[in-house]
Amino acid sequence: MKLRIKGDSLRLRVSRSELEHFSPANPIQETIHFGPAPDAKLTYALVWAETIDQPDVTYASQTVTVRIPSELARQWKTSDAVSIAATVDLGSAGTLDVLVEKDFACLNHSDADNADAFPNPNLAGIC
Repeated sequence: MKLRIKGDSLRLRVSRSELEHFSPANPIQETIHFGPAPDAKLTYALVWAETIDQPDVTYASQTVTVRIPSELARQWKTSDAVSIAATVDLGSAGTLDVLVEKDFACLNHSDADNADAFPNPNLAGIC
């Protein structure tokens, strides 16, 4: 899973194999380490949530968790839908735009870089 942060926006890009295994019992999670100290890291996760009706984001213990309502996650996983988008109210801090999307193959990268990506729908137009 890839993470992109820009200002007050957060984007997660999920590979084909990650999405195949994604379920209520199998969240997708990655950790990046910034140094040797145990707390010099950031973990980001995508999880199914039974108890919410809109996507939301939590942050605790160096972990950013994007929670997707179970029915929405199920529909996204099993359909041709590309993304789930939401704007999360942060109270006095404003809002956070969240985008969770299927990771399509880059048109200008090698086959190795694109090995686990979804086929790019624009590929047919340039070949």
